[in-house]
Amino acid sequence: MRILSVSDEDLRLAAGALFGGKLVAFPTETVYGLGGDAFNVSALARIFEAKNRPRFDPLIIHIASGEDLEMVADLGALGRAARKKVDILRRAFWPGPLSMILPKKPEVPDLATSGLATAAVRMPDHPAAQKLIRYSTGALAAPSANPFGYLSPTRAEHVREQLGDRVDFIIDGGGRCAVGVESTVLDMASSRPWICRPGGCPREAIEALIGPVALGAEGGEESAARLSPGLIKSHYAPRTPLVLTSRAELSVQPPRAGEGFLFFDTPSRAAWLQDAGIGAGDFPARTLSGWGDLVEAAANLFDILHEMDGLGLSLIRAEEAPSFGLGLAINDRLRRAAAR
Repeated sequence: MRILSVSDEDLRLAAGALFGGKLVAFPTETVYGLGGDAFNVSALARIFEAKNRPRFDPLIIHIASGEDLEMVADLGALGRAARKKVDILRRAFWPGPLSMILPKKPEVPDLATSGLATAAVRMPDHPAAQKLIRYSTGALAAPSANPFGYLSPTRAEHVREQLGDRVDFIIDGGGRCAVGVESTVLDMASSRPWICRPGGCPREAIEALIGPVALGAEGGEESAARLSPGLIKSHYAPRTPLVLTSRAELSVQPPRAGEGFLFFDTPSRAAWLQDAGIGAGDFPARTLSGWGDLVEAAANLFDILHEMDGLGLSLIRAEEAPSFGLGLAINDRLRRAAAR
C-alpha cells in the first residue's frame, strides 16, 4: 500500500494502476471510495474481496462528466418522462452526493451490479476524484473504502487503518470529506422515483425539482437492499456497541462508567450535563453540531464515531437527529450502526 497526494503526477500514477486492475482508495465529497475499473471483472472481484463484501450488494459506478453517463447507463430504456427527470436531476445535483439507479449498458459487468439489469451511477464533487476517473477508464466502481459493515472512512488515515495492504494506493485528499455521509441513492428505473438510501442529497431538494419521491421500496427494505448498497440491517458500525435513543431519553440517561455519549447539538449536551449533575470532562461526550446544523452534523458523524471508537468505551449512546433533510441520512447510519 502506498500513500499518494492529489498532485497531477500522482493521480496519473494511480490511474495507470487502475488500468492494470489495481485498487485505489480516493477522496470524494461524501466518504473515501475504494475504486476499481468498472469494466474489469478481476478488479471488481478484488473490491469485494478487500472489503469482505457479499456479492449480492451492488456497487456504485462513478463517472467524471455527464457525457460519460451513456458509457454505463442505457437511458433509451427509460420512458420519456423518466428521462426528463433524470436530466433535471443530473443538471441540478451533479457533481454531488446523488446516485441514480438506471438501466445499465451490457458492457457493465454483472459483478458490478450484482446481476441486476440496473446500475447506480454518480458523479463525485471532488477535483481529485474527477481527475482520477478521467485519467483512467472514465468509470470507476467504488464502494466506501472500509471493511464491509464498518464505519465509513472520511480521512485517508481511516482507510489505512481499516484496509491496510488490501488496497494498492490511497490518495490523501488532505483532511476530512466535506459531506461526510454517503450519497443518496434514488431509483429512477422503477415505475416511480424512490429513495433506496437517504444520504447527502436531501429528499426535499429532489422533490422540489421532480415532485413527490417515495422513501423506501414497495417491497420493503429487503427489496431495496437488492438494488442499493448500504442497506444491510447492520451496517456503518463501530467496533464499540452503539445504542440510538431519542433526545428525551438521552437527556435523562444516567451516565455509567465506560460509556460515551454522542449528542446532536450543544443544548442537548448542556441539558444532559445539568440534569446529571456532572462536569463536562467527567464522561466522554461529543456533539455533532454546535447549534443543530444538519450539514455540519452529517460532516462530523463518521469522523466523531471513529474518534469515539478509539476510546476503549463499553458503549456509545447516540442521540437521534431531527428526521428531515440530512437528518434522515444521519439517523439511517446510526440506526444501522446500532443493529448488531
